[in-house]
Amino acid sequence: MEEVFITESAEETIELGEKLSKGELGIEIAKGSVIALNGELGGGKTHFTKGIALGLGYTGYVKSPSFTILHEYTGGTLPLYHIDLYRIESGVEELGLEEYIEGEGVTVIEWAERATELFDDKTVMINFEYIDEDKRRIIIKK
Repeated sequence: MEEVFITESAEETIELGEKLSKGELGIEIAKGSVIALNGELGGGKTHFTKGIALGLGYTGYVKSPSFTILHEYTGGTLPLYHIDLYRIESGVEELGLEEYIEGEGVTVIEWAERATELFDDKTVMINFEYIDEDKRRIIIKK
């Protein structure tokens, strides 16, 4: 299954992420779900993750873990593990990400193309394409 969405603002990108995590796009997001986000800098990956967090019932602040690599958000229906591999050039296998991917929550990985060995056929793959300052093409593959 592949669906293409066009969002015209950060708010619409957040809303799309929320719909995904609530199951409104025909994909069940549950304990153990892995969502792999790919796309250029500024493509909307973190905004989309904010929406996923909202859909899981998390109401706190969500920001990119570019410098810390991982943020864990709790307080919703499931924990959300937000991983950002932007600063990782190699050695992904040494980070121990499997414990999150196989954990009790939902794992979202930005810059996922750097860790393809972690994914299986259950991974939701999402590509973000920059159309203009506000508009994004978001391709969801399951």
